[in-house]
Amino acid sequence: MKRTTTALVLSVTLTQITAIARAQPTGTTPPNAVVVTADAILEPLTASPPDPTRGRTIVLDRANGNCLICHKVPVPAELFQGDLGPDLTGIGKRLTLPQLRLRLVDQSRLNPATMMPPFYRVDGLTRVAPRYKNMPVLSAQEIEDVVAYLATLRD
Repeated sequence: MKRTTTALVLSVTLTQITAIARAQPTGTTPPNAVVVTADAILEPLTASPPDPTRGRTIVLDRANGNCLICHKVPVPAELFQGDLGPDLTGIGKRLTLPQLRLRLVDQSRLNPATMMPPFYRVDGLTRVAPRYKNMPVLSAQEIEDVVAYLATLRD
């Protein structure tokens, strides 16, 4: 019985370590180590270059990023865009990359009453399904990809 319990604990622990390692590739800033300066996160969350094409896919994905539930983007083919959050048309002209990064990571740092969920914060959250506990909504790379896409929205 004791061997089975020890094996189970080891198995669960290894599974957790593997999940953490998979979620935090080398060169990635963990969610609890993000440094906020004024209204921005100055340093990218990952050493890998961002891909605005992947970022666009995330923004338009109604399951993954789900940005369209609250925001309008300049993609007329996308129907049923939200109007609860700001229109993202021209956002790349209005905000810098570090400012965009903070808004995605945790908008509540700027506006505690925001309806926008923190996409890369894991601490202090209370209504999280157990299987998603300590997991950001988007990975560091996905955040950087979305930032890169939003920066292209200049008109």
